[in-house]
Amino acid sequence: MAFGILKESLSTKGLQKSRSIMKMEAHLATLRPDNKLLGGEKYWFTFMGTPSAKEPWGWQIDGHHLVINYFVLGSQIVMTPTFMGSEPTYAESEPNKGLRTYETEERKGLNFYQSLNAEQKTKARLWDKKEMDFNRTEAFRDNEIIPFTGISAQDLRAAQQEDLLDLIAEYVGDMRDEHAKIKMTEVRLHLKDTYFTWVQGEKMEDPFYYRIHSPVILIEFDHQTPVAIWDRSKPRPGPVKTHIHTVVRTPNGNDYGKDLLREHLEARHRE
Repeated sequence: MAFGILKESLSTKGLQKSRSIMKMEAHLATLRPDNKLLGGEKYWFTFMGTPSAKEPWGWQIDGHHLVINYFVLGSQIVMTPTFMGSEPTYAESEPNKGLRTYETEERKGLNFYQSLNAEQKTKARLWDKKEMDFNRTEAFRDNEIIPFTGISAQDLRAAQQEDLLDLIAEYVGDMRDEHAKIKMTEVRLHLKDTYFTWVQGEKMEDPFYYRIHSPVILIEFDHQTPVAIWDRSKPRPGPVKTHIHTVVRTPNGNDYGKDLLREHLEARHRE
């Protein structure tokens, strides 16, 4: 039943990506048999409300490196917040030998940054060191207020703007095709208010972080510090390319919705 819901809700690519994450978790469990919390089957499905053609309802899948929140109101769909990640990003042994995760998001992000000229790179680059995990909008950071940083899409050439839209579509395209098209139309309408931010060390092969931020979408890609896989006889290293986190949010409190009651109580009834 759970995979049936995912199949109906996600695009072919989105379903494949979700299942690849689960397979990589199964692979991770073979590398860390001491950690009983890991495994490709350890995901939970929750319904919010009752499925309806008219009333709001939704579902959530929640587990290690895969959290999708899916809200439905009639023909309207909101698929945020979505968190996807992977450690490692390549399976070297059976049963899923050869499996790779996040190759496309990594490659497209790096290629886009490399397409910028020197002046554009200077505008895009927020920091020239990547010594820590950088994602700003993961768990426990709902409705996080993040300033617009980096290079504005208005400072990009037309071809670069299309490449940026293609990178955004790589994430938006995880939802059903017809809903992804509607979302991308909204993204295009706000293209002039869209910013791309980059963080990386001096070498192009170094781990990196990028963020795409507009009034209607916020995407983060981050090479993270290893958690499950690292040589415990040595100090834990900094960020590595074998551990990736991605986040897709709808800014301005429009994915979960702002807690208006809490804001009222904090503003008017502190005493």
